[in-house]
Amino acid sequence: QVQLVESGGGLVQAGGSLRLSCAASGRTFSGYTMAWFRQAPDKEREFVARIWWTSSSTYYADSVKGRYTISRDNAENTVYLQMNSLKPEDTAVYYCAAKAGIFSGGDSRQYDYWGQGTQVTVSS
Repeated sequence: QVQLVESGGGLVQAGGSLRLSCAASGRTFSGYTMAWFRQAPDKEREFVARIWWTSSSTYYADSVKGRYTISRDNAENTVYLQMNSLKPEDTAVYYCAAKAGIFSGGDSRQYDYWGQGTQVTVSS
């Protein structure tokens, strides 16, 4: 059974950095699409970034492009989200998601597995 466990969230001042981790287990993820989404209070869940496990091809939402970096460690079966130059509007619960197959889009409904989320709060 696939499990995704996020960690690394916390409270940080604007301009600071955090690195989120998503420990994936239950199978090998070669051929999978891994992604990060976020959901702020009273807002819909939004796509942040995705990576194709096999090729490490990445794609970002415009709102985070140039500030966030998604990566994966094959040996550790872990996906990371390095977040720099954080802004108060980045405050949200961040979720890791996985989808079998190569998927280019950011539609959360297409993802098969989800973690429990980790809170990121950026103070001004």
